[in-house]
Amino acid sequence: MQETTLSITRRTALATGLGAVAWLTVGCGDRTRTMTLPGEHAFGGLTMGTSYTVKIAAQRLSDAGLVAARAAVGAALAEVVALMSHYDAESELSRLNRQPVGLPLQVSAATWQVFGLAQSVRLASEGAFDVSLGLAVDAWGFGPTRRSHRVPDAELLRDWRRRPHEEALALDSNTGTVTRLAPLHANLSGIAKGFGVDRAAQALQRLGIGDYMVEVGGEIRTLGRNAHRQPWRLAIERPDAMPQRALFIVPLEGKALATSGDYRNFFMHDGRRLSHEIDPATAAPVRHALASVSVVAGDCTRADAWSTALFVLGPERGFEIAAAKGLAAYFVLRRADGSFGTMQTPAFDALGGSFAA
Repeated sequence: MQETTLSITRRTALATGLGAVAWLTVGCGDRTRTMTLPGEHAFGGLTMGTSYTVKIAAQRLSDAGLVAARAAVGAALAEVVALMSHYDAESELSRLNRQPVGLPLQVSAATWQVFGLAQSVRLASEGAFDVSLGLAVDAWGFGPTRRSHRVPDAELLRDWRRRPHEEALALDSNTGTVTRLAPLHANLSGIAKGFGVDRAAQALQRLGIGDYMVEVGGEIRTLGRNAHRQPWRLAIERPDAMPQRALFIVPLEGKALATSGDYRNFFMHDGRRLSHEIDPATAAPVRHALASVSVVAGDCTRADAWSTALFVLGPERGFEIAAAKGLAAYFVLRRADGSFGTMQTPAFDALGGSFAA
C-alpha cells in the first residue's frame, strides 16, 4: 500500500482582464504574481495560510489612499484570523473548542454571524455543510495538528458517525452565545475565508473605493468595473492543470465567486484521491466524480459555504439543489478517460461567460 501526498492550497482560481492574466494564485505560502493594467493599483500579502490580492481600478488614487487601503484590508483580514482561525490557539474559535460542553460562550458579532450563516446553509443543504467536523478533518490529516495524511482507524470513523453532530452547536441570538452540545470541534475553514474577503471588501468601500477585486486563496469579491470600464473577468481553473490555466471565464460586477475542489489539498491512497472535503454522513472524504464546484453570489461568505456544500453533495444531488434554490453554480466533473465535463445551473448560465481559449 503506497500513499502519495500533494497538498498545495484549498482553492485556486484565475482572474483575467481582457485577455491578460491579472493575477494567479500559485499555492499556499507562495507569492501571488500580479500584472496591473494602466489605471489599476494592486497589492497583496499572506493571510489564512494562503495569499491575498487586491486590485483597485482608480486613475487618481493617491499614494496616501493606497496606503490607507493596504492598512484597512490588512486589519480586516487580521481580525478574521484572530476570531476564526483553528490554527491559532488564542482565537475565539479555539476558545470555543476548549469550552466545556453545555457551557455557552459569548462570541463577537462577526463570529456569531458566521456560525449563523453556517447553520442556515447546513439546513438548506441537507446537512452537507457542517462546521462541527473539526475532529474528523483533523483525523484525516487536514486539520491544525498538522498530522501526516492518513486513513483513520475504522472504529474512530464509526464513533464519529454515531455522534449527534447534527445538533452539535446551539446559537442564541439574544445573548450572542454559541454552545457546544457535544464533544466536537468547530472548523470554519469552509466559510471563514469568504467572510474575510467580504470584510476586506467592506473596508475598501468605507474608504470610498468603488471599483475593486479582492481575492483570498481563490475566493473573490468584486465591485464596479476594471480599468477598462468592463466587468471584472474571473476564470474558473482547469483542474489538475500544470501550469495553471483557465477553463471558463465569467464576467462579474458587484458579485463574489468561490470554488471548492479536490485537486489542491489531497492525498492518494490505494489509487483513490482523498481530498480535504469531508462528507458529514461518512466522516470521510467525498467519493464522486466532481472535481470542483464554483458558486457566484452577492457575498463571498455565502458563495464559500455553498461551494463546499454542493461539492459534498455531488454532481446529481448538488446540481438539483443548486438549480432548485436558484444558485449560480458551475460543476466540473472528471470523466473516465481523464477529460472533464461541465454543468451549469440556469442562474450561472445567465451570467454569460465563455470557455477559455
